[in-house]
Order: sequence, then C-alpha cells, then structure tokens
Amino acid sequence: MQRVLRARVTVEGRASGEIGAGLVVLLGATHEDREADADWTARKVAGLRVFADEKGLMNRDVREAGGAILAVPQFTLYGDARRGRRPDFVRAARPEHAEPLFERFCAALASERVAVARGVFRAHMEVELVNDGPVSLMIESPPAGAHEP
Repeated sequence: MQRVLRARVTVEGRASGEIGAGLVVLLGATHEDREADADWTARKVAGLRVFADEKGLMNRDVREAGGAILAVPQFTLYGDARRGRRPDFVRAARPEHAEPLFERFCAALASERVAVARGVFRAHMEVELVNDGPVSLMIESPPAGAHEP
C-alpha cells in the first residue's frame, strides 16, 4: 500500500482506474487466503491513519482525508526470488481463487464508504503514481481464525 498524490492504471492505452490523493493498494493472494482475509484487509486499509491532520501528524484515514483507493491485482507480490534467477510463484493463488478475493476486497472497501478505482485482473497494466511522503506499508492478514470481530 502506498499513499499517493495521484495514480492511474492504463490497459491497452486506456485508463481503467484513476484517483487523486489517496492510496494505491497492490493486492496479492495466496492459496490459503479466504473471504475473511479480503474483508479484514479492506477494513484495515480503510481505517489506517496515514494522512496528515492539521498539525501534520498521521491521524486521518483515507475517508477522513477525502481520498480514494486504487486497487491493483498483483500476483507477483508472492513471487519468491530467494533462489536462482527466476522467481517462482508457487505461493500465489491461481486466478480462479484470487479474482473473487480481489472483487470481495473492492466491495468491502466500498461498504466502508471508500471510493474505489480498479486495475484489471489478468491484464498487462501500466501503473503510474506519485508517491506522497513516501509512505509505503506492507499489510498481511492475520492467520485464519485470528481476524478481528
């Protein structure tokens, strides 16, 4: 997740998603991820206080800051490049498992009253962004059964 001043995803020369100030979320899924993980992650991202208040402190979430989220599906986040010269993607979920989780994540963000723009699942995308800060965070959902109520 990155805090941005603006961001855009382009597929085949056409913008599929674009936001002003807000967050870009590069979303990957593993075989073990479930709907509860997508819901938890959406709530976590929507509620993170990473935007400045009037004193310049990170005390506002994306909604309070009047921002939006650009969600970009990215299976390569679970690429393992520790050995050899070519990453393996064994941990990355298959598209038929990951795509419904991406859709669930976007719907859960919308239910949190966050404006959501999207990249395109299974497409070659060009992602442009102007990082603000920079503020970049990695968020992993907790193990199964440990989700917040």
